Amino acid sequence: MLRYLAAYLATGLALAGVDFIWLTRAQGLYRPTLNPILADQVNLGAALAFYLVYVAGVTTLAVAPAGRAGSVRRGALTGAALGAFAYATYDLTNQATLKVWATTITLADISWGTFLTATAASVGTFVFIRLSQRKA
Repeated sequence: MLRYLAAYLATGLALAGVDFIWLTRAQGLYRPTLNPILADQVNLGAALAFYLVYVAGVTTLAVAPAGRAGSVRRGALTGAALGAFAYATYDLTNQATLKVWATTITLADISWGTFLTATAASVGTFVFIRLSQRKA
């Protein structure tokens, strides 16, 4: 149970840390197009809920299976696929339904989600494997 909790925390810290860099640097991508619909302040409760749920999904679907298989590579690849699917769902839905959405945002976001989730899943898988080795 400890390795699952540690993997969840490691995945979450990696995801939040790397995403923080993107969110503070990529405003030039989003603001010109989305400024009319952007909130004045981030809803921290909703953001926290997203991270907790998303990290649970990444840990359950990518990290734990890859960790049990002993493969960080598998964690990265499964995380990449999961990130691409999740971010494509969000971005393509927005592009289909919002007047102000841009294809450049969709492409950048899907690429980012793929990279971000692969990175976080890799870190979580590494921690899971290391704790599994100590147990053995």
